[in-house]
Amino acid sequence: MRSKWTLVALASLVLLSLVPSANAQDWAKSNLEKSPRHLEWITVKNGKRDVKCFIAYPEVKNKATAVVIVHEIFGLSDWIRNLADELAAAGFIAIAPDLLSDGGAGTGAYKSVDDLRKAVSALDVKQVVADLNCTADYVAKLPAANGKVAATGYCWGGTKAWAFANANRNLKGTFVFYGTGPSRSEEVAKIAAPVYGFYGENDARVNATIDATKGLMEKNKKTFDPVTYEGAGHGFMRAGEAPDATLKDKEARKSAWKRFTETLGAL
Repeated sequence: MRSKWTLVALASLVLLSLVPSANAQDWAKSNLEKSPRHLEWITVKNGKRDVKCFIAYPEVKNKATAVVIVHEIFGLSDWIRNLADELAAAGFIAIAPDLLSDGGAGTGAYKSVDDLRKAVSALDVKQVVADLNCTADYVAKLPAANGKVAATGYCWGGTKAWAFANANRNLKGTFVFYGTGPSRSEEVAKIAAPVYGFYGENDARVNATIDATKGLMEKNKKTFDPVTYEGAGHGFMRAGEAPDATLKDKEARKSAWKRFTETLGAL
């Protein structure tokens, strides 16, 4: 006969099995640990502000185009770092600033996902853009870089990538993944290079803004090229790589990655 404490322990294990892992991106972290490429943490200065960044270098003989990654609402996660490494594997220098670098705390200081979301959501867009501009300036001047810099952002980061594109005329292209677009002409008036959009079909909240963004960009004679992937949900670039990915998210991720890297390579 099982003791009372044995039954309690078994019940606890059952409950734990129903709760998602605190680190649902273990697969991304594992990929990073096996990467043969040079990965490192560096600090970029934005005035008196220190911006912690993760950078990944490709194994190529020629100077490479650089990509500034604007992270999701989940901060500089293992998946974002894995994405940087994947871009390096494709031949690009990828740099991902931790936009929660205030006081040296960074993303890792937040143990609750809700607290992390709140902290990212509360970031001032002017500070975010200033951090991104300093990051772009830094990576453009690296000896291994060819001077070309593009931007890419995901969800919250996709929205902020629009502001980045409008504030930095040196960007050669901006790749927005399921981020809502601007609503006023002054928010796109200074965009100098094409913006490429990537959206999941099953994401009505974000997709409801695409037509208005297209109209705004056309009105201001700017290039915006959005593609919507059939059956994919919001966040399909991350979800499509996870061990439990749906078929549609996997397919969308594969197709979007091909379009992303081929377009990036042609800049």
